[in-house]
Amino acid sequence: STNQRNGKSSKTVLTDDGPLRLDIPRDRDGSFAPILIPKHERRFTGFDDKIIAMYARGMTVREIRAFLSEQYGTNVSHDFISSV
Repeated sequence: STNQRNGKSSKTVLTDDGPLRLDIPRDRDGSFAPILIPKHERRFTGFDDKIIAMYARGMTVREIRAFLSEQYGTNVSHDFISSV
Protein backbone atom coordinates (compact mmCIF):
# COMPACT_ATOMS: atom_id res chain seq x y z
CA SER A 1 0.00 0.00 0.00
CA THR A 2 1.06 3.59 -0.50
CA ASN A 3 1.96 6.03 2.20
CA GLN A 4 -0.94 8.29 3.26
CA ARG A 5 -1.60 11.13 5.63
CA ASN A 6 -2.32 10.11 9.18
CA GLY A 7 -3.47 13.18 11.06
CA LYS A 8 -1.28 15.70 12.79
CA SER A 9 0.54 16.31 16.02
CA SER A 10 0.96 19.59 17.86
CA LYS A 11 4.15 21.06 19.20
CA THR A 12 5.12 24.38 20.68
CA VAL A 13 8.15 26.03 19.16
CA LEU A 14 10.11 28.74 20.94
CA THR A 15 10.80 31.72 18.69
CA ASP A 16 12.48 35.07 19.19
CA ASP A 17 8.97 36.54 19.59
CA GLY A 18 7.69 33.94 22.07
CA PRO A 19 6.11 30.47 21.90
CA LEU A 20 4.28 29.41 18.74
CA ARG A 21 1.96 26.39 18.58
CA LEU A 22 2.17 24.38 15.34
CA ASP A 23 0.25 21.43 13.90
CA ILE A 24 2.71 19.06 12.23
CA PRO A 25 1.30 16.59 9.66
CA ARG A 26 1.99 12.87 10.04
CA ASP A 27 2.02 10.02 7.56
CA ARG A 28 1.45 6.30 8.02
CA ASP A 29 5.04 5.15 7.57
CA GLY A 30 6.59 8.04 9.53
CA SER A 31 8.68 9.30 6.62
CA PHE A 32 7.46 12.91 6.70
CA ALA A 33 10.31 15.18 7.78
CA PRO A 34 9.61 18.88 8.39
CA ILE A 35 12.19 21.14 6.76
CA LEU A 36 12.04 24.48 8.56
CA ILE A 37 11.85 23.00 12.05
CA PRO A 38 13.15 19.40 12.04
CA LYS A 39 11.65 16.66 14.18
CA HIS A 40 12.35 16.97 17.91
CA GLU A 41 13.50 20.60 17.56
CA ARG A 42 11.79 23.16 19.78
CA ARG A 43 13.65 26.32 18.87
CA PHE A 44 13.21 28.41 15.74
CA THR A 45 15.54 31.34 15.98
CA GLY A 46 17.56 33.28 13.50
CA PHE A 47 15.16 33.06 10.53
CA ASP A 48 14.80 36.84 10.49
CA ASP A 49 18.58 37.16 10.72
CA LYS A 50 18.96 34.98 7.63
CA ILE A 51 16.57 37.18 5.66
CA ILE A 52 18.39 40.33 6.80
CA ALA A 53 21.75 38.81 5.85
CA MET A 54 20.50 37.97 2.35
CA TYR A 55 19.12 41.48 1.94
CA ALA A 56 22.42 42.96 3.18
CA ARG A 57 24.24 40.96 0.50
CA GLY A 58 22.17 42.74 -2.12
CA MET A 59 19.52 40.11 -2.82
CA THR A 60 16.12 41.40 -3.91
CA VAL A 61 12.90 40.35 -2.21
CA ARG A 62 12.11 38.17 -5.24
CA GLU A 63 15.50 36.44 -4.96
CA ILE A 64 15.04 35.91 -1.22
CA ARG A 65 11.59 34.38 -1.83
CA ALA A 66 13.04 32.06 -4.48
CA PHE A 67 15.88 31.01 -2.18
CA LEU A 68 13.54 30.24 0.72
CA SER A 69 11.30 28.27 -1.60
CA GLU A 70 14.19 26.22 -2.98
CA GLN A 71 16.02 25.62 0.30
CA TYR A 72 13.15 25.30 2.76
CA GLY A 73 10.18 24.45 0.55
CA THR A 74 8.22 27.34 2.00
CA ASN A 75 6.45 30.22 0.32
CA VAL A 76 6.62 33.51 2.17
CA SER A 77 4.91 36.68 1.09
CA HIS A 78 6.56 39.84 -0.15
CA ASP A 79 5.03 41.63 2.84
CA PHE A 80 6.56 39.15 5.31
CA ILE A 81 10.07 39.67 3.92
CA SER A 82 9.58 43.43 3.81
CA SER A 83 8.39 43.50 7.43
CA VAL A 84 11.59 41.77 8.58
